[in-house]
Amino acid sequence: MTVTRTRPTRLIGLTLALLAFSNLITSLDFTIIYVALPHIGQDIGFSTHGLQWVVSAYAVFYGGFLLLGGRMADLLGRRLILNTGLLLFGAASILGALATSPAPLIIARVTQGIGAALVFPATLSLVNTVFAEGRDRNRALMWWALAGAGGLSLGALLGGLLTHAFGWQAVFWVNLPLVAAALIGTFTLLDADRPQVRGSFDIPGAITGTLGATLLVFAIAQAGEAGLTPPVAVAGVLALLLLAGFVAIEARSRSPLMPLRLLANRNLSAGTLVIIPFGAAMNTVMFFLTLYFQDVLAYTALQAGLAFLAMSLVIAAGDFFSERLMHRFGTRTTLIIGLGAGVIGNVLLAAAMGSGGSFTALLPGVVVYGLGMGIVFPAMFAATGTGVADHEQGTASGMASTAFQVGIATGLAVLVAVATAWGLPAAVYTAAGGTVLGLLAALALPARGQAQTS
Repeated sequence: MTVTRTRPTRLIGLTLALLAFSNLITSLDFTIIYVALPHIGQDIGFSTHGLQWVVSAYAVFYGGFLLLGGRMADLLGRRLILNTGLLLFGAASILGALATSPAPLIIARVTQGIGAALVFPATLSLVNTVFAEGRDRNRALMWWALAGAGGLSLGALLGGLLTHAFGWQAVFWVNLPLVAAALIGTFTLLDADRPQVRGSFDIPGAITGTLGATLLVFAIAQAGEAGLTPPVAVAGVLALLLLAGFVAIEARSRSPLMPLRLLANRNLSAGTLVIIPFGAAMNTVMFFLTLYFQDVLAYTALQAGLAFLAMSLVIAAGDFFSERLMHRFGTRTTLIIGLGAGVIGNVLLAAAMGSGGSFTALLPGVVVYGLGMGIVFPAMFAATGTGVADHEQGTASGMASTAFQVGIATGLAVLVAVATAWGLPAAVYTAAGGTVLGLLAALALPARGQAQTS
């Protein structure tokens, strides 16, 4: 491990703050771009439908490289991979800020996604190895998730402020001081790595998994816009073949990116099945709220950002409730409560959108949905880290976070197609239905897999 459970309490606290801050950087970049999208589209020349790739390019490559990132953290050391990811993320942010056409901007977002794919599993596996399984880890995951989930909502606020004051390029430039601060923290607080090589890299698995996920999202997105054209059909078939090949490779590999034996752990397997619809349904609703604020309610970028302030506060409250619910009732019950709130919140939001309401009409849905988001986020990652050996926490983190990012990318593509065909309320109603699938998956978790008695 990079750090140990025997370090002084003050250093453990500062280390947790660093890991939470690093998680905030990667999650912030999902939503900080949302409010800036209309301005990017106008200045750079994206089509309305093509603009989703500013978001999806990040999510797809984030998801595609997470398994490799987690495996690299286990083999090469978590501090090294965390620093490498931060440096890559910062360099890509410079490219994005300087972009004047769609291609460089998409390349920047792809590179940011790869950098984030190194950062995320490194931080999550550090949390899971520094803190003992049980209440200590649950509390640490609460703070880690609070930073991540808070970053998703605060990103919209910060994006609005920066876009209004300095232009859309500022949503990229702001990453540089954040990355610099995190790098200083890693060298100050984390011990040098002592990697214990336990195998080699599964390059065939990384290639087939990444290409398969990318082509799958491309096929879904293009089918929503152009229908089932020959190129879309070919992309879909290739995606399925590549993903089938990925599973076959993992079953035979001596050092797989995704060891299939880990799926025998019900916490990890069922938790992953919760994460996919959570990413695809609940997490993508903020994208449609951003569009609703600006396109329907005619908010400026600044007003749209400020509109997310209430959600940020509610998500933070949900994170605090999550740790307490896990301690008292266990992970499964906590996830059922949070996902149930997500379903109700999405229905309330969709109904308010359908009636052409104001922000006041949306507020009940924002509160219930935000609480659900905050409750689910730490609980689902607590589930997937339970019962996993320390030397495989990076791999397990990569598996869980891959499910999250591929879910986001696929869900966004599907829901954008629904919104294009039937409107924003229909997309949010569909998200409510997708959240129900996560609720059903949560029932497969052990009854009190995370509950503690002290």
